[in-house]
Amino acid sequence: MPKDLRTDPELASRPSFHFTFEGHPVLAYAGETVATALWAAGLRILRHGPGDGGPRGLFCTMGLCQECVVSIDGQATEACRFPATEGLDVRAGR
Repeated sequence: MPKDLRTDPELASRPSFHFTFEGHPVLAYAGETVATALWAAGLRILRHGPGDGGPRGLFCTMGLCQECVVSIDGQATEACRFPATEGLDVRAGR
């Protein structure tokens, strides 16, 4: 995985934890969404489109477009609207 892309130095004062994306650990901080943590980890492709199979990822980041839908603990969920918490099992959307 690439270097952490966060730029806010105050994040270090918040509690941190990990969840997994496709079985790989992802660092997150209290108050972040799953999408924010994935973006900061350099993960841009969250699923592939059902029609053309093209890569999909963050677009609107406010839950309107559904481009960031992933599977979180087995449920299809918009990553931009779901708070990151310890131990989540996040998988690419289908």
